[in-house]
Amino acid sequence: MARPSQNIDQTLLQSGRELFPLCGCCDLSLRALTEHAKVNMGMFHYHFRTKDNFLSILLQTMYEELFAQLQAETEQPGTAIQKLKHTMLRLARLLREHGGWLGRVWADAARGDQVAQDFLKKNGSRHMQLIILLILQAKQEKELGDIAPMQAFTFLMGSIAAPMVIAPRVMQLGFAPQFFHEQMQESVLSDDAIMERVERALFALTIPKTSLPCGDQHHA
Repeated sequence: MARPSQNIDQTLLQSGRELFPLCGCCDLSLRALTEHAKVNMGMFHYHFRTKDNFLSILLQTMYEELFAQLQAETEQPGTAIQKLKHTMLRLARLLREHGGWLGRVWADAARGDQVAQDFLKKNGSRHMQLIILLILQAKQEKELGDIAPMQAFTFLMGSIAAPMVIAPRVMQLGFAPQFFHEQMQESVLSDDAIMERVERALFALTIPKTSLPCGDQHHA
């Protein structure tokens, strides 16, 4: 007869959610996890067998929740550019809320952790495809300028998503002066700042190449 779960697996996953942003794949110990969850080691192995399996389930569960929110924005009624706007707004807010564990995954992958690398290989392109598809649709609807889709994608990610990852990390490291923290919260991470950045970025994508300054001009 199967042993009753008593939601112990969910208790362990909830502890994983809380500890992962602090430890990542590389530094999360099973002892710390089970002590945080108040679960004995035997029950951990009963439910998840190995640390790598636990981490894979944890990361996939957290990502699916984020992806579902992004996908829902792309399925709302409206034009492609409206959907793109709301999707980028949602992405920025999700990065603000979940940047801690997402940043840890990237850092662990860079350190060679197999679980983190496998997770990125499996999921790294899924949200990218949602955004690129909206860009293609917006171009078909003549709502964007004559910019290449991948150029538009990298511009949006660089101007909207990247600050949501970089700014918290700089603040976390603690070497920036106090005014930097205050300005970052107000001018980069707030809802108003995100909205302004999204609107500026989308407006920039509507500008035709012929209206841009000539890139091959040289100043004396």
